[in-house]
Amino acid sequence: MAIAAVGQLCSTASMAANLAQCRILVRKAVQAGAKALFLPEAADYIGSSPAETISLARLVQESEFVLGLQSEARKANLHINVGIHEPALHGKVKNTLIWIDDTGNITQRYQKVHLFDVDIKGGPVLKESSSVEKGMEILPPFDTAIGRVGLSICFDLRFPEISLALKRQNAQIITYPSAFTVPTGKAHWETLLRARAIETQSYVIAAAQAGPHNEKRRSYGHSMIVNPWGEILAELGDEYEEPQIAVADLDLDLLAKVRREMPLLRRTDIYPDI
Repeated sequence: MAIAAVGQLCSTASMAANLAQCRILVRKAVQAGAKALFLPEAADYIGSSPAETISLARLVQESEFVLGLQSEARKANLHINVGIHEPALHGKVKNTLIWIDDTGNITQRYQKVHLFDVDIKGGPVLKESSSVEKGMEILPPFDTAIGRVGLSICFDLRFPEISLALKRQNAQIITYPSAFTVPTGKAHWETLLRARAIETQSYVIAAAQAGPHNEKRRSYGHSMIVNPWGEILAELGDEYEEPQIAVADLDLDLLAKVRREMPLLRRTDIYPDI
């Protein structure tokens, strides 16, 4: 078994302040004996407008936030999965999830496929596509110190096709770093995470933003680790006072047992394989 830590913070438009929060989470993860730390979507910054979101984007080799986390990973001998922004074409940014290994190198990069365009009655109007370039591929799962990881981001959670495709490629852990709104979080967050874990018989790790980022936006929190049987192993709350982690042992023998004893034999003779 290996310990995974899921981190929760409240990012603002200050990358320096956000990096300071993440450094606290790194220290807490190391103290807990974790081999990997999972951080939320947009951990580097959350802007108050599409224009600010675009203006703050940096190449990874020039980002004080990314460079700082690479240094932390190297010093702590810790793998870090973190959501960031990168510049894109046509005046937009990429919503990216990177894997930093325990030597400080970026070894994997996934660009968010499904963008969050919603108009919530009594809540926020968010149109991610106005400033974000959509990704065009599912990244194959990859081996890590805690298991075989498949990457996805936030709104991807509502589309089981991605998680099923990752499971078909033998993902054992599926990530959903997020910045869920409060209304959608209350309605669907736990239900969707547990559903994705059950239908793929995988561990689901969902690091979440929490609390008020600015006057316009607040995130739901409730970072969570769910096992392949759909049981919640670790969960944080929705109030934000300081950066927090929750930890869980990932038992790959349990995962193998669930998949062996309840085999999900898909009828691809009558519907397409995903």
